Amino acid sequence: MYDVDTRKRALALVAQGRSLNSVSKQTGISRAAIRSWQTRIEPLPRMLPQIRPCCRCQSAPEWPGDPAAYSYLLGLYLGDGCISPTACGGYYLRIACADAWPGLIDACVTAVQTANPSNKAARVQAVGYVAVTGYSRHWPCLFPQHGPAKKHERAIVLDPWQQDIVDAHPWEFIRGLIHSDGCRITNWTTRMVAGERKRYEYPRYFFTNKSDDIRKLCTDTMAKVGVEWTMLARGSDPLNVSVARKASVALMDAHIGPKY
Repeated sequence: MYDVDTRKRALALVAQGRSLNSVSKQTGISRAAIRSWQTRIEPLPRMLPQIRPCCRCQSAPEWPGDPAAYSYLLGLYLGDGCISPTACGGYYLRIACADAWPGLIDACVTAVQTANPSNKAARVQAVGYVAVTGYSRHWPCLFPQHGPAKKHERAIVLDPWQQDIVDAHPWEFIRGLIHSDGCRITNWTTRMVAGERKRYEYPRYFFTNKSDDIRKLCTDTMAKVGVEWTMLARGSDPLNVSVARKASVALMDAHIGPKY
């Protein structure tokens, strides 16, 4: 099933003098389909997709059925996710998850499946990571932050209903951000103890993202749950959100913990 714009693009190539065979090879559309569009470009009524509304685009918009899972998936999407349109009018949501964290991959699959109106998710193995994917016509409804250009090159602002979900489930949102673009590490330093220099180790959390807006969503949410943070720069550009104070690390450990 191809939308009208796709049909017009294929016919425009034919109008340039291209053969049906060459247009078919370039577009991946069969010659028979292109030939039929030369007679009738509009889809037959019986072929028009029956698109059921989702929880957001129905007449009375509602929250997703599992707002906690959505809050977690929102954090994953803002960190390592993207939404890509398809030729048939739908969209693929993709979340990149490193092979090193199989538990994170499982959690991401569950979140995508729970949020997807079709209740489906898939794993696509790539070099060094798994792309957790889900197909739907409604991803832009659920993630209105979708748009052209990279996320750090455009404004990222939550819709009021999304902010309400994050306020209701802040730790799930923070967990999604840390699982995507964050980490828990062990730092070390040295200090003088009784005249002797000794090594001292301490845990620390980082969240790293180029988007000023996404970092602010992270720090605003951390502040609401009592986590103290500092901003570190790479050169002159802010980049890392650091959580190093003992009480705040303990709070993060209680709700987030290291990737797994």
